[in-house]
Amino acid sequence: MDDTIFDINEIASAIKEQIKNVDLGVEAEQFGRILNVGDGIARVSGLPNVMASEMLEFPHDIYGLALNLEEDQIGVVVMGYAYELQENDTVKGTGRILSVPVGEEMLGRVVDPLGRPLDEKGSITTKNFRPIEFLAPSVVDRQPVKEPLQTGIKAIDSMIPIGRGQRELIIGDRRTGKSTICTDTILNQRDKGVFCIYVAIGQEASYVARVTQKLESLGALDYTIIVNASASFPASLQYIAPYAGCAMGEYFMYSGKHALVIYDDLSKHATAYRQLSLLLRRPPGREAYPGDVFYLHARLLERAAKLSNELGGGSLTALPIIETQQGDVSSYIPTNVISITDGQIYLESDLFYAGVRPAINVGISVSRVGGNAQIKAMKKVAGRLRLDLAQYRELEAFSQFGTELDRATQGQLSRGERVVEVLKQKSDEPVPVADQVIILYAVIKGYLDDLDLLKIKEFEKEFINYMHLSHPDVGRSISETKDLLPEVEEHLLEAILNFKRLFIR
Repeated sequence: MDDTIFDINEIASAIKEQIKNVDLGVEAEQFGRILNVGDGIARVSGLPNVMASEMLEFPHDIYGLALNLEEDQIGVVVMGYAYELQENDTVKGTGRILSVPVGEEMLGRVVDPLGRPLDEKGSITTKNFRPIEFLAPSVVDRQPVKEPLQTGIKAIDSMIPIGRGQRELIIGDRRTGKSTICTDTILNQRDKGVFCIYVAIGQEASYVARVTQKLESLGALDYTIIVNASASFPASLQYIAPYAGCAMGEYFMYSGKHALVIYDDLSKHATAYRQLSLLLRRPPGREAYPGDVFYLHARLLERAAKLSNELGGGSLTALPIIETQQGDVSSYIPTNVISITDGQIYLESDLFYAGVRPAINVGISVSRVGGNAQIKAMKKVAGRLRLDLAQYRELEAFSQFGTELDRATQGQLSRGERVVEVLKQKSDEPVPVADQVIILYAVIKGYLDDLDLLKIKEFEKEFINYMHLSHPDVGRSISETKDLLPEVEEHLLEAILNFKRLFIR
């Protein structure tokens, strides 16, 4: 050995310094065990610090949502198919709320409620995630709804206008055209800066495929996200689907942009939640729905808003769909959603089968935003349209008794028939708002009263083409100024009379 001398104190202080600066990198993780699993529900023990709605991690890359926090166990909804899970499997707490990918990278894609692609177009790469549950903007963070969201459907834009940030319920029996109104609204958002999210809840997979194909063939999928939780999906994924779609729409709203989200439909969403609640052994209430079924939809629809200018002025418009049974709007779920929303569009089976499509019952339908969501030109033209149409329906019912009618009443019936004919519209053919103003002006002012009823649609089509070719300045003025100026009205009136003379010949 050499003669090196070691100073014990120096060695001890060096070791202490090293120990002080050591980072052990220890992270505490919570683990629990599955007590039993079945019907999409797992009962889990352990995890004493778990939060309500926290995301839990199961084996085989399966996730769950903690819904029931009981004294000795947790009721967890399994997000996916639970047949791979077994008793005693390990469950890990993540400490975070369930989040989904959001952003413009999602546009043009069909995804499941967890944001995973279903369209075989490859993976989706996005850095942005949002929790599916998020606090709705407060009253101070909002501004009044005053900007129109044009649907391209004459009957809606003229009588039941929808504004950006509004929640307008679409309600009616099965197969009365509810989803068609929504897909037409999506088609009408092309080049308007509105991003669309279509959430299919409990629908047939073939129907979702048809909607996807239609939107893609008409070029609307480029600005649309389809969240698919069809009937073959577990109830857990159907339950979270509208919240996931809402989170994707909120990304655009909080970025100062405009989004439209369609929930098709919330009746099936309530049914999926009822199934989960009964399996979790929550006490059933009216129609076996749990006591918080109102809150289920209220916390979802309250997230639709028009943000204040300080927060960017973005908007999220919601069009929830509710299916009724035999036209009963007074049952539990319909009355709940009617009381949450800012109005409803009621579609009637009798009108639908009579060939009036869209089959909107003007008497029950209402928009609580009203004229605030209309351009000035439409307000001028369609101000009395709703009232006139309601009076026509009453007179029509009265005239069926075979009573002799005076000339004024006959004139009112004749005008009403022509208004109804003009308001009829084929699906997948949204009409620009300027064209709507032009044709509604012609019919409401009585210039179509002496035309044969069977020739009204032909007149409308040819007249709109005539205006585009011979008088494009009228439509351009309405689109740019949003108003029907006196000089433009004179020009329009002259064009109507000139074309009518050509048409009658």
